[in-house]
Amino acid sequence: MARKRTPRDAESTQHAVALYTLMILTFVTGLVDAVGYLALDRVFVGNMTGNIVILGMAVAGGDDLPILGPAIALAAFTVAAFAAGMFLRTRRKEWGGAVTGLLTAGAVVIAALGVMFLIPDAADSEAVILTASTLTAAAMGMQAAVARSLAVADMTTVVVTSTLTSLASESLVDGGIRGVWNRRLGAIVIIFLGALAGAALLAFGPAVPLLLAALLTVVVVVIGHRRLFTPARREPVAA
Repeated sequence: MARKRTPRDAESTQHAVALYTLMILTFVTGLVDAVGYLALDRVFVGNMTGNIVILGMAVAGGDDLPILGPAIALAAFTVAAFAAGMFLRTRRKEWGGAVTGLLTAGAVVIAALGVMFLIPDAADSEAVILTASTLTAAAMGMQAAVARSLAVADMTTVVVTSTLTSLASESLVDGGIRGVWNRRLGAIVIIFLGALAGAALLAFGPAVPLLLAALLTVVVVVIGHRRLFTPARREPVAA
C-alpha cells in the first residue's frame, strides 16, 4: 500500500522544483554572458561584477576597453532589478503572478533580440549591439530579482564569487571533499556549462544562444507556474 503523501512531502517536492528551475536560469545566465562578452563588445549582461571591473580598468586607461556598454548594462540591470523588486515585494518566497510575468517578459525580450540577430549584418551595427546588451542586462536584472525573491539557498543565478567562497570556506572546511558535492558546486558548474554552450553556439551567430536562453526561460515559466504557483491570499472582509 502506497504511503500517503504528507504536507512535508509536498513542501520538499516544491523546494526541489524551485531548485531545479533556478539551476536552469543559472545556465541561462552563462549562455547570455558568453554572448555579451564575446559578441556584444565585452559586456557582462548577467554578472555585474565583471562590468564594474571593466569600467575601473577602462577609466584607468586600459587598452581598448569599453565604457559605454558596461556602464549602460550596469544601469539597466539595476533599474530592472529595482522595478522587479517593487512587483515582488509583497510576496517574497512565493511563486506568484509577478514571478511568472517578470520571467515571461525577460524571455520575450531575449527572444526578440535573438530574432533581431537573424537579420543579416545586424551584429555589425554598434547601435544594435548596444541595444542588445542593454536589454539583455535588464532581462537578467529581472531574473536575478526573481531568484532572490524565491530565496533558494545558494541559487542566485548570477553570483559565482560568493558561492565559490561558501563552497571553499564552509562546505570544504566542514565536510571535506565529500562536503563540496552540493548545490554550491552545482551552481558553479552549471554557469560554466552555460558559458561553454554559449561560446560554442556563437559559431552559428548570436541568435542561436539567445533563442535557446529564451526557450529555457519559457520552460522555467511553464514548470514553475504549474508546480509552484501560489494564488494570492485574500484577507477576510470584516463584518
